[in-house]
Amino acid sequence: MTGPDLIDRHLGIHATALRLRSQRLDILAGNIANAATPGFKARDMDFKAALAEAGNAGGSIAPAGTSLRYRIPVQVSLDGNTVELATEQTAFAENAVQYRASLSFLTGRIQSLMAALKGGE
Repeated sequence: MTGPDLIDRHLGIHATALRLRSQRLDILAGNIANAATPGFKARDMDFKAALAEAGNAGGSIAPAGTSLRYRIPVQVSLDGNTVELATEQTAFAENAVQYRASLSFLTGRIQSLMAALKGGE
């Protein structure tokens, strides 16, 4: 096994999860930014489907992939905009917490890898 393969194996699915969470933050931020844009259709990523898709593709992820879906609003606005600000803000906050958790986990993994490389100094 080569060096990058060992690092990927050590980091596991968490590096891919971090990239997907970052993409989802961008999507949700776009929804929030377009809350007043007539006709804008809110989208969201099915995170579990995207993670499974990335796992099947060996960890590589395509931007938006097949896991990107239009959000179905509870109540459609008169101008056709489907962004519900409270829903988007809640999803953004939850995803940000999950992003931070993945980042903390990866930081710990990288620190343990660095300690192993330094020989336990």
